[in-house]
Amino acid sequence: MPHNDSEYYDVLIVGAGLSGIDAAYRLTERNPELKYLIVEQRERIGGTWDLFRYPGVRSDSDIFTLSFPWNPWKGDRTFGEGGEIRDYLEATARDFGIYPHIQFSTQVVSAAFSTQTDLWTVDMLVDGEPRTIATRFLYACTGYYRYDAGYRPDFPGEEDYTGQLVHPQFWPEELDYAGKKVVVIGSGATAVTLVPAMAETADKVTMLQRSPTYMFARNWYDPVTKLAQRTLPTQLAHDVTRHRNAALTLAIFQIATRFPKVSRKLLRRMAMHHLPKGYDVDTHFNPDYDPWDQRLCLIPDADLYKVIGEGRADVVTATIERFTPTGVELADGRELEADIIVTATGLDLIAFGGIALTIDGEAVDPGDHYGYRAYMLNDVPNFAWSVGYTNASWTLRVDLTSKAVADLIAYMRANGYTRAYPTLRGQRPTAHAFFELDSGYVKRSAARMPKAGDRAPWQVRHNALLDAIDARRYDVTEEMVFSELGAPARLESGQAQ
Repeated sequence: MPHNDSEYYDVLIVGAGLSGIDAAYRLTERNPELKYLIVEQRERIGGTWDLFRYPGVRSDSDIFTLSFPWNPWKGDRTFGEGGEIRDYLEATARDFGIYPHIQFSTQVVSAAFSTQTDLWTVDMLVDGEPRTIATRFLYACTGYYRYDAGYRPDFPGEEDYTGQLVHPQFWPEELDYAGKKVVVIGSGATAVTLVPAMAETADKVTMLQRSPTYMFARNWYDPVTKLAQRTLPTQLAHDVTRHRNAALTLAIFQIATRFPKVSRKLLRRMAMHHLPKGYDVDTHFNPDYDPWDQRLCLIPDADLYKVIGEGRADVVTATIERFTPTGVELADGRELEADIIVTATGLDLIAFGGIALTIDGEAVDPGDHYGYRAYMLNDVPNFAWSVGYTNASWTLRVDLTSKAVADLIAYMRANGYTRAYPTLRGQRPTAHAFFELDSGYVKRSAARMPKAGDRAPWQVRHNALLDAIDARRYDVTEEMVFSELGAPARLESGQAQ
């Protein structure tokens, strides 16, 4: 299709959150003349940071690695609040000329690739009305969880409960919890954020967990960060802080996984230090799995421990028997009274934002494919997916991904290629989970996610340092098949396909 056709784009980016904004910057940094469009199903920029509005919502990784390396974060706290992050994304999109390329209230329903044209035909709903566009390259910056639904187990007797039942993903703006009894079901990042925030005005907040989670306390303010910001130019201070925090996070992860017994003891001692003397740490904060088998939760200034020590919140470790009209009955016979129950029970994962992909009429099942460098799929042409790390800041990986996609597109344009995809060349690597966690939300969706292999470039590593090193020597042609429209596809090595 001609490039002057208003319904044709070189790249269609799906999603205007952290990944999408970073993608637009990196793609046009490398390809200044690129014609691209960002489509966003919400009415504002922000993605996750526009969706989640629950009390206390914040980053659960440090904000200097979560923000963009090319646009320094101006604050001095270690974590960013949800509203601050959304405002940062909005300002970034406007300041760097990305905002005019965003189309809001647009849901991508399906995308069909044709090897006759080497184009994706993308079906969308714009304000509920159908629209179709064509793009050479499709880049899904949609994250990995469903926006329209969170994970909600069925609780027996739920229909009998007469109080308010709330899921954090859909927090009611008018919810008043001042002076009320609140039960938060869950013990993950959302729950440990909600409990201290709601405890400020609620009568009592109880975190009801089926099993404990490891907590790691970090300070809201870091003196080294403040020193760097006072003494160094803005960009250099941001770079120093970003690299230091990334190294610190990786070190914590490596120590935890290589020395699990020592790490367990250290985390237990940290809990004992912040909690009242005699508190039953082993029941409520000493999991039966090793650190980082599931995500380790960060708690700024040990706020969760503090509100427990002050008596404004407590933790109950038990299984739910059923809901009652006034609260939750536990398997041991106890009942927790609750005016409000918050089901912080997790996310429902989905690949590519739920977009139905086809190639020449054949459906693409993500679970049947291997992830190539964690961002492309074998035998799926002109398509990339941006996902972050599970053990470090989201942006550390998505920025590497967007630079790799930008290099690939630049290579295709320079050589006149209209199609590119990674190939297994008939081999079948040993399959591993795409996300290396034993968390329930990962296990529930494993079959719906792409697989990881046991060797490069099909490994999906969760190591930001090794990935950054590899990115510097990245060969855009490795295991890749390229072709021009009307010509046979081939490996860059010259081996026919």
